[in-house]
Amino acid sequence: MTVSVRFAPSPTGRLHIGNIRTAVLNWLFARHNGGSFMLRLDDTDRTRSTNAFAEAIRADLTWLGLVWDREARQSDRLACYDEAAEKLKQSGRLYPCFESEDELERRRARQRARGLPPIYDRAALKIPPAEIARRVADGEKPHWRFFLQNTDPSRGLAPLPTLVTWHDLVRGEQTVDIGSLSDPVLIRADGTPLYTFTSVVDDIDFAITHIVRGEDHVTNSAVQIQLFEALGAEPPNFAHHSLLIGAEGQALSKRLGDLSIESLREEGLEPLAILCHAALLGTSEAVAPYASLDELAARLDLTKLSRAPGRFDIAELRALNARLLHLLP
Repeated sequence: MTVSVRFAPSPTGRLHIGNIRTAVLNWLFARHNGGSFMLRLDDTDRTRSTNAFAEAIRADLTWLGLVWDREARQSDRLACYDEAAEKLKQSGRLYPCFESEDELERRRARQRARGLPPIYDRAALKIPPAEIARRVADGEKPHWRFFLQNTDPSRGLAPLPTLVTWHDLVRGEQTVDIGSLSDPVLIRADGTPLYTFTSVVDDIDFAITHIVRGEDHVTNSAVQIQLFEALGAEPPNFAHHSLLIGAEGQALSKRLGDLSIESLREEGLEPLAILCHAALLGTSEAVAPYASLDELAARLDLTKLSRAPGRFDIAELRALNARLLHLLP
């Protein structure tokens, strides 16, 4: 099997040290295994995605030396998502819903008051086809949910405990109970597809073999495994690394401009120092300077990634940068 990975940023802001960690782990994993690294711009958020941010992402990756073998933009692949959605509709796994957000929130409030989990009650599945056709003809635009296989047909539509299990290359055996989840919305009422759906379609079409991403996507993986199977594909291997936190324990985000790759470049830090720090922080390997990305790739072992958050301290990065400079001619 030829390893194929992807880095899939959303062009809604500048890259920062947190998501560069995901990029470098993917790049090094591909290089270590003689595979390919793909840049995929997840730009279906029409209101926030911009070409300027897309260009900035390319510039940051190029400066860091994380060259990609191929590139795709989700906005160019809408027909592919329509085709996949039609396949799910025909198999009964994608169904139309007409509730407004206010109505859904009222239902969730009633469920919480009764001590029930606030998940979608699948009321839309009880609407007769003739009524659906009439409402669509009258101009109502449904959103579309993916029917999770977490029921016993002999007992109706109520979700039951249903475990989805996979071996995670970082976290070991992982199990998620999709019986406690709502059927996820895959397509908004305005027709735009959501991340959970587009990612799976892309990973199938581009033959992605390994998905290396942050641990905030663990629950997504259980849903996406069912999506892969519903579309007739075998799920790829998953590796969910821990997230970086700031020196004071705060979450990193695109709003922390001083931790953007652009700001680190303007400060005069070396690309290789940033890459070594991002790749080795939170592992059993010492955070040390390496002379090249190839040397760093040779040391990569996903099993050495800690499940505890890695604490990013800009002072430590500057110290590593100084050590790297002393090694240069």
